[in-house]
Parts: sequence; structure tokens; C-alpha cells
Amino acid sequence: MRCTLGDRRRERERGSSSVLDPPPVTTQAWTPESWKQKVDAQAIAYDDAGALHAAYARLKELPPLVTSWEITRLRALLADAQQGKRFLLQGGDCAETLADCRSTVIADKLKILLQMSLVMVQEAKRPVVRVGRFAGQYAKPRSKPVESREGVVRPSYFGDMVNRADFSDEGRRPDPGNMIVAYSYAAMTLNFVRSLSAGGFADVHHPEQWELSFFRKASVPDSLREEYERATRQLAEALTFMEALGEMSVEELTRVDFYTSHEGLNLHYESAQTRQVPRRSGWWDLTTHFPWIGERTRALDGAHVEFFRGIENPVGIKLGPSITADQVLRLVDALNPNNEPGKIALVTRMGAARVGDVLPGLVEVVKRAGRTVLWVCDPMHGNTQATPAGVKTRDFGDILKEVETTFDVHDACGTYLGGVHFELTGEDVTECIGGASGVTVEDLDKRYATACDPRLNYRQSLEMGFRIAKRLAKHGRTPR
Repeated sequence: MRCTLGDRRRERERGSSSVLDPPPVTTQAWTPESWKQKVDAQAIAYDDAGALHAAYARLKELPPLVTSWEITRLRALLADAQQGKRFLLQGGDCAETLADCRSTVIADKLKILLQMSLVMVQEAKRPVVRVGRFAGQYAKPRSKPVESREGVVRPSYFGDMVNRADFSDEGRRPDPGNMIVAYSYAAMTLNFVRSLSAGGFADVHHPEQWELSFFRKASVPDSLREEYERATRQLAEALTFMEALGEMSVEELTRVDFYTSHEGLNLHYESAQTRQVPRRSGWWDLTTHFPWIGERTRALDGAHVEFFRGIENPVGIKLGPSITADQVLRLVDALNPNNEPGKIALVTRMGAARVGDVLPGLVEVVKRAGRTVLWVCDPMHGNTQATPAGVKTRDFGDILKEVETTFDVHDACGTYLGGVHFELTGEDVTECIGGASGVTVEDLDKRYATACDPRLNYRQSLEMGFRIAKRLAKHGRTPR
């Protein structure tokens, strides 16, 4: 994997011949509402200004969902991950639905994230930062503002925070009152997540409870099966030893910090909960710990960059294969002008076929410019495909290939892949094909339940966790 800092041809191809010192971005005075003076690429067409104002005013009065000190703690952890001292595991639903605010669904999502992270800790001997895509992931960007079915045109489904999936006039009408409902469901979800994570419910003493029986299928190589069984056995033995040594229970040993994230798409919702807090400077978006800007909303002169440049939260930026190095540096400088650690995560979503060609040029230029960022791989969005019947899916092999190629790029550049970002679920759905779970195209209609994009199921997620842990174990924690 080539990553030569002196390759001027590659810099020119990426539009980055002068990126080491880009001209400053002209900015106006920032307020939580200054984004309204910019173009919102995913603006919601609310038809009742009075109802929107009332919902916004109510959200401003409601208690925050997260706290500033939790956000500060997360920024410190992400700063460690930028140096290769920790690893970020971020995952959850592509789009939360209100109907899925149920104890079993929430517990299953938390369980798979905890189990994936414990495998990584055991294999790589490196702390893992756990961030869930829930308690707020109720809004989704769309490529088109409207959808047509049999000649009938209605607004696209933008997530339960905005409208409903059912294709009716009432269902698709954007309702600002949905922001209040989404806030309530986010609060219930977050309360349950905090209770579960504090209780350390993911008991790894008994690997059979991890639903690993699928590894015994004939299609799974013996070496892979033995490796997984060894890792789970060693993890259980290590925890048992720690319990005996310190007279601690597994509940205490697996009690972890847990953080939430969502795409900050609906800026009315985000800005209403953005406030100053006692004894801390700056403004804090208290809907979530870790918001991100999507591929469709990262325009430098757009409303989303304007809003997120003014908050103290760490901010993720999704980067697709069309991004240039010049654009990356301008975004980083706009959102983190003081180059503070733990502030910016660059979440690459290139696709398995393109990541090896596009990513090296971006990484080398950001490194040369001395920008402090956390590189994260989102291997889901660049690998979506459609079956002959028109069903969206993703291939486990493509997802894994993008992760492995991204690791290779950072190894070649002398930088760190500091995290991964997955759309996944703790349920036994059939939305992505491949992996040891054996899901095929013919299986997709059995349990295809996503509200938007296909997710890794429980078995695929756990297998991916093992694969990543194995790769992390090759390098350890010492900076290269």
C-alpha cells in the first residue's frame, strides 16, 4: 500500500497542491441559530411556522439529554484514540424508530456492542471507547426530498423525528411535534442504556450465551472456529481470575462508560438543546455526546458546518470518495480552528473498490499539514448494492475488505486507524449477506426489518469484532 508524502502528482489529482496552508474561512459571529442564514441541504419543509416555533421553544425548556462533563470525558478518550492508545467502536441502527424503543431491542444492541468491545480489549490489549448510534438517531438524510409511487408524489421519509414511513398524506407530512416525541423516546432509551451499562449485564463467563453455535457450521474453516473459541475462553478465564484476585463481580468488571451519537441532521432539534452551562465556557449540544455531519450536509458554506463549528462537542465528518484533500483541510479548519485534540473525527466511507485509491492521498496530506484528527472507517455506506429484485443489501466480504484496506493505508502512512463505525443490530435479521452467518440473497426476505439501510446482524457483528480484534492485536498500543 503506497503512501508517499512526496508524491506531488497524487496531491494534484486530489486538488491539494496548496493544502498545507489553506486560506482562512470567512465566518460570521456564531450563535446557536446563525445556521439559519446558510443553505440547509436537507432542510425540512415544515408547513406550520407557528407549530415549529412552539416545538422549538418547548425543546429549549426541556432538560438536557447528556451533560457537558460527559462530553468533556469523551473528548479526552477520543484524543487518546488519535494517538493509538484507545480504539473507537461506534455502531447501531441506521435509523431508530419509535416502535423499537423496547427493552429487548435496546438491550440486544447494547449487548452486541459490549461483546464486540470486550473481544477487542482481550485480543488487542487496548481500551475501547463505546459509542452507540441511538437515543437520537431518528432523522435520516435522503437523496431526494420527495418520493413518487404510481404517480403519487409525497415527501420522502426523513425518519421518525420528521415524519412517518407509511406512504400517506398524513404519514409523510413533516410535523414539528415529532421532535418533542423523539426527545422523549431518546430520554427513555438513554435512561435504560445507562442502567444496563452500569449493571454490567454482558456476562462473558459463558460463551455459549453469545450465540456462537453458527461458528460450528461446515462452511466455517476449522482455524477460524478454533480462534474464536480460544478468544472467548481466554476472556472468560481472565475475568474469572480478576474476580478471584480482586473479589470483584463480573458486573463490576464489565461496568463501562457508554456514549451516544447521531447524525445532527435536524438543526432545529440540535440548536434548541444547545446551551451554555455553569462553570464551563462555550456552547454545548446536549442532545448527544458525539454528533456527526453527513456526506450530504458537509458543504463548507452550508448550515450544518456553520452550526457545528460553534459547539464544544467532538464532531464527526463523513467523507465519501468524491472528497478532495483541500476540502478535508478546510472542513477541519472551520470546525477546529485551534487544532484541539479529541475534537474532530474523519469518518471515511469510500467503498471497498475505491478506498485503496482515494484514502492514501487524504491521509498523507492531513498528516503533512499537522492536523489533529481521529481517522474512523465506516465500511457500510460505500458498499450498498441492490439485488436483481431491487432489495438493498451489503456483502460482509466487501465490508471487511474496506476495513482491512483502511488498516493497510494507515499502516503505510504511519498513522492510526482509530475507530470503526457500523450500522448493526443485536437482532437476527437478514439484511446483509455473507459472513459465517451464511445469509444469502435468497434469505433476505426472511427477516428484513430495517427502516432504511441494511445492518449487520448479531452474528455478523460479532464476527466482525473478532476480525478487527485480530488486526489490532498485530500492533499493540505503542505509537509507531
